Amino acid sequence: MSRTLTITIEEDWRKSLESNARRAMSGEVVGEILSFASADLFFSKLTPGRLALVRQVQGKEVMGVREIARLVGRDVRRVHDDIQILLELGLFEKTPDGKIVCPYDDIHVDMHLRAA
Repeated sequence: MSRTLTITIEEDWRKSLESNARRAMSGEVVGEILSFASADLFFSKLTPGRLALVRQVQGKEVMGVREIARLVGRDVRRVHDDIQILLELGLFEKTPDGKIVCPYDDIHVDMHLRAA
């Protein structure tokens, strides 16, 4: 089964949650959503290094942390730390045997930058 994640930047997270609930109740397929309160928060959590990890792991079979570190040519400890953040955000999942997988076939970022 194909899984899609939509990442949004929504200052009013309650409004976003209510909107998604209304869409789902009307029968629309909403999919999985990860919302950030600001672009600053998005960029602090999804750094270029972490996004590179997602791109390398996405679409591949389960992998160990050391294997991922070798794949991206980075220090194992730093990769481990980044993977922990990606696990917390839900971009990666851990298998029962401790391996890492990115369960999403498609990740869509929906961001609007507006004047303050």
